[in-house]
Amino acid sequence: MPGLGDSRRVSRAASFAAAALAVLPSACVVVPRTVVHYDYECRIVARQMTLESVQVASIGGCSNSGCAAMLVAAGATAAASTVISGTIAVVGNVVYWLEKQGQCARGPDTVPPPLPAPPPARSLL
Repeated sequence: MPGLGDSRRVSRAASFAAAALAVLPSACVVVPRTVVHYDYECRIVARQMTLESVQVASIGGCSNSGCAAMLVAAGATAAASTVISGTIAVVGNVVYWLEKQGQCARGPDTVPPPLPAPPPARSLL
């Protein structure tokens, strides 16, 4: 009975699509965001990059293969944006860290004390 096997395949596809839609109801991307805060120890305004998830579209009424294609596209977009934005955030945070190290003006209470003078050299005579 070829008709019975086909209906099971369609039923499985429909079940998969329904489950996927329940888990992933919208298309999201990850974007880097710069956060600014005051560093009291260094007495500077420091920056840091974080990642933020943003919804760009909602997956609405679709049917069987159309839903699967949209879910694959949404998943690929989310994964690609996460990798690209994560790379941007890591590089940005390294640059911000280097910038902070160059501008950091620690106060006298946070500067380590100087090393003691070395002992005088002894003569062998």
